[in-house]
Amino acid sequence: MTSFATPRAASSGRSRLGDRLRRVAEAAVTPLELDDVLDVFSPLRRGAELRGKVVAVVPETAESATVVIKPGRDWAGHVPGQYVRIGVDVDGVRLWRTYSLTHGPRPDRCISLTVKAIPGGVVSGHLVHRLRVGEMVQLAQAEGEFTLPQPLPGKLLLVTAGSGITPVIGMLRNLFSRRVPAPTDIVLVHVNVTEDSAIFRDELRGFAADGLITLVERYDDRDGLLDVADLPTLVPDLDERLAYACGPAGLLDALEAHHAERGLALTTERFRPTVLGEVGEGGTVAFASGPTVEADGATPILDAAEQAGVLMPSGCRMGICMGCVLPLTEGAVRDLRNGAVTVAVPGETGPGGVPIQTCISAAAGACHLDH
Repeated sequence: MTSFATPRAASSGRSRLGDRLRRVAEAAVTPLELDDVLDVFSPLRRGAELRGKVVAVVPETAESATVVIKPGRDWAGHVPGQYVRIGVDVDGVRLWRTYSLTHGPRPDRCISLTVKAIPGGVVSGHLVHRLRVGEMVQLAQAEGEFTLPQPLPGKLLLVTAGSGITPVIGMLRNLFSRRVPAPTDIVLVHVNVTEDSAIFRDELRGFAADGLITLVERYDDRDGLLDVADLPTLVPDLDERLAYACGPAGLLDALEAHHAERGLALTTERFRPTVLGEVGEGGTVAFASGPTVEADGATPILDAAEQAGVLMPSGCRMGICMGCVLPLTEGAVRDLRNGAVTVAVPGETGPGGVPIQTCISAAAGACHLDH
């Protein structure tokens, strides 16, 4: 009599065979882990820690570049306007930063982000000036709510300044990559210090020449600082447009006040959190395995520690991703967004301390962190 294995039995047999093969492979690579070996030969495989391989670094201006990355197979995609956390190794230390994704659909399924080198910026300077094709970077999945509504409104206003164009260029590229572009009347007010520093300048002018957008270019050295009170002159039908804005905090604060006064909706994207105008006096931050750092009441503990050479965990640096959380074991810190004070008292709070976000917390007197 011929016997046949049931599907369940066959699946179980394959599973046992796979387990045996893995044990044999692990024995062969000891003292390494099998995953360590696989990471060398197939770092972008499904199920691995999410990484990406740099396939291009394209200069945009003297101090900015677009980094094109082939992500691992577990990359879940994004909506234009969202951002991604990227981890890079600089001088043997892994540092995380957050950057907007600057593309719509790509036939090569790569992702791109455009970085402006900040004076003294360890990660931004590395990405713009020293990153090489073939290097591997760490990735997190895309996040963020700065995305266009569906369906699109009939009229749209986009206000950007400097690197604030990066999430918006992703939106525009996505809209204009369609076979039939969305029939939305788009005005872009784009502000830069100088014409030479304007990222995507020629591409934006190309969109305008093709009639896809109305582009209003402003340069501080030519036009002076933008006064938001002039927006109704620059955009006569301002009140009819759904508005999105991304740029420095000062511009966004002014825009929010301006639109609120006119009763208009405005969606903003900030690269740093909004902080209080008035702050405390600061204090010292002592680390369990490091130095004691002097910190003023306006500087996030994360920034103060990094400036003193302390290696800190970080992520979005905006109080969103929780990548910078450390236990406060003693003392007090102040939330720079709302002034709330968190206190840890030895013997009263839990033995593990109170978790705080170092990117939006400043010292409010002497405090101790378990790090």
